[in-house]
Formats: sequence, structure tokens, C-alpha cells
Amino acid sequence: MIAHDSEWRSEAPSLAGAEWLKRGETSAVFAALSASGIDTRVVGGAVRNALLGLPVIEAVDLATTAEPERVMALAEEAGLKAVPTGIDHGTVTVIADGLPFEVTTLRRDVETFGRHAKVAYTTSWEEDAKRRDFTLNALYADRDGKVFDPLGGYDDLAAGKVRFIGDAEARIKEDFLRILRFFRFHAYYGKGAMDEEGLHAAVRLRAGLEQLSAERVAGEMRRILIAPGAIGAVDALFDQGLLTTVLGGVPRLVRFERLVAIEEANALAPNSALRLAALAVFVEEDAARLADRLRLSNAEQALLALAALGVDAALPGEEAAKAVLYRLGPDAYRSRLLIAWADAGARPEDAAWRNALLLPERWQAPVFPIGGNDVMALGALKGPDIGELLKRLEREWIESGFALDRDQLLAKASAFIAAQH
Repeated sequence: MIAHDSEWRSEAPSLAGAEWLKRGETSAVFAALSASGIDTRVVGGAVRNALLGLPVIEAVDLATTAEPERVMALAEEAGLKAVPTGIDHGTVTVIADGLPFEVTTLRRDVETFGRHAKVAYTTSWEEDAKRRDFTLNALYADRDGKVFDPLGGYDDLAAGKVRFIGDAEARIKEDFLRILRFFRFHAYYGKGAMDEEGLHAAVRLRAGLEQLSAERVAGEMRRILIAPGAIGAVDALFDQGLLTTVLGGVPRLVRFERLVAIEEANALAPNSALRLAALAVFVEEDAARLADRLRLSNAEQALLALAALGVDAALPGEEAAKAVLYRLGPDAYRSRLLIAWADAGARPEDAAWRNALLLPERWQAPVFPIGGNDVMALGALKGPDIGELLKRLEREWIESGFALDRDQLLAKASAFIAAQH
């Protein structure tokens, strides 16, 4: 059993052996916030993941009964840097040996109106927990690793149930991003069917997604697309009519599923932009539209555009693959090849495609042996004509399997110039 209310039970799961809890930086922050009458605990993701035996790779967040000004004063007295990153909302970032910890004072809702609810500080852990989104995120641990669970979140966590705290619609109306967070958390921690109350509330309030900033939507979609349960989450978003709202178009579910299967079969780290490309890009215009809709980076847009290119019929043949690798470079080549592999419908274990995927590891594209100055030295051509001749010679060089050497290319250039004059 996990301890409820303010009491601990000796049989509660202990996180005392957790590396992130024992390390010096965490201990330093706890020590700084251990003045008389102050109670400080780790909250949220670190506790949740540690209880599941998963790595804690994100920042460790803490909750405390001390008010923000007191947190800053105690941190500075202990020689730690304190930054009022969200002091109006009760949050101070305490930095220990370069490692940031968000420390937030316990809060309770006084009046709710979306993301701008009026809150007051409290010393009640249960009141603070009730402000959070899901029960599995309302888990706390003290500096000794004892777990505090005021709302039954541990049972939900163990059962793989992502459940809103209190009334699901009320929680969503506080922040419509929680619709996507519901699907995201299920993709990471869920087992079996989604919580019906939460799912129905998300569907009923789906119009609220239109009120969210593109950046916040994109952030959640990136996380969903690389989650262990990404396929199930994407399918559920589509089945419930939410995916087309987010993407602004019809998804390519089969190609997306094929790409995920290829990545998993070949032990490749998932890439959110690549998966989005497989899911949502039919033609080049889709890449620009999605980039604008979700405020994606130039690099992400460039990757999306790779999914609009036609599949080379010869792929994964060696010569065709080398030509693509030369044109795109290693990183873009791998992305393009994975999209082409998914388009082709070949098995994730296909030996020929795997061989093509490994091409950058065994072959480095050569440098084109001639340049503009070489052609200029031959005389007769100027400006754009030089560029056009270089492009023609480069195509012939690629088609030769990169076999033509410098002298042969210059001879071809001379012959072409002579024929033109």
C-alpha cells in the first residue's frame, strides 16, 4: 500500500535507492529547503518513472510548503542560485552545480478560468494534488524516498490507467492541451483501453484544440509520435476525429505504421519529424503547410519535404542508392530511404533495404572533380552557361557510377564547348 494523507506506511514502495534522489545536487536542494516547518518533496515525472523502473531523464521537479520568496532566500543562504522563473505562479528555479530544479509552492484553486486560474498558497498536499492533471502525476516522494499518494495515483500507474483528477471535463477546460496530453500519457504508460470518462471528455471538447498555440500542439505531437505506444495513440486520435484537426489534412496511417515497424526492427531511434513526414505528407505543399501550421523549424520542414519525393524505382539498388546519398548527404539519405522503404511496403527485415540503409557506413560520396574555374579556363562560356555545363557533367559523372575522372570530364567539357561554337 502507498501512504495516503499525511501518514507513511512501512510497506510503501521506497525510492531510496534512486540515483537521481541520492546524487549531490538533489541532496543540496533538499538540504537548503529543510528549514523548520518546511516540507519539500519531489513531484510528478521523476516519481512516476522511478516507480515503474524507468529512467528519469528529465529535470527533477519539487513541491514545497515554503512560499517562493522563502525558497529564494533559503537557496541563496545555502549558496545555490535561485531564479524567479515563474514566481507569480509560485515557481522558482534553484540551480545546484549547474543542474536546475523547478521548485513550486503548494497551491489550491480559488477561482478557475482556463489556464489563468486564481490560486492561493497552501500547506495541504491533497489540495495541491487536486490541481494536477492525472492521478499518476500526483505522486510525491520525500528526500528519503518515501512515496506520498493522496489521490490513488499509484494504483492507476500500476494498472496502466491514465485518469484525470476529479471531473475530466473540468480538468480539460483548465487547459485544452490536456486533450493531447491524455493521449500522450496513454502512449507512454497506458495498458489496455483508454479511460472512458477521459476519452469521452476529450472528444466532446475537441474544438478547444483550435484555441491552442501551434507551438504547444507541436510539442505534444512530437512526444506522441515517438512514444512506445505511438501507433495506438495515433490510431485513437484518428478514430476519435482529433488527428485531422491537428494536422489539417488526412493522415497516411499505413505508411506511418510501416515506418515505425522498420525503425523498431532495425533498432533505430525514433525521429518525430520523420514520423510526422510519413504520417502527413503526400506532396511537397504538405510539408510547407504543416511547417506553417505547427511552427516547425526549417530543419523539420526540410525533412518533411523528403517524404514528398517520388520513390526511385531502382532503390535499394547500390548505384541508385549511391546517387541519392551523393545528392542528399548521409542524414537526409537515411531519412529519405526510410520513407521510401515504408512506401515500398517491403518487410522491415528486408535484407536489400537494410543493406541500402547501411550504405553511408561503408561508402563515402566522392567530391565532384571539377568546378567553375576549370570550365572558365577552357574559354568561350560565361555566367549561367558555365553552371548548366557543370550540372550536365555532374549528371554524367553520377550516371557513370562516379567513375569519370577529372581529365575525362574536362575532355567532355571541351568537346561540348567546341560543338556549341
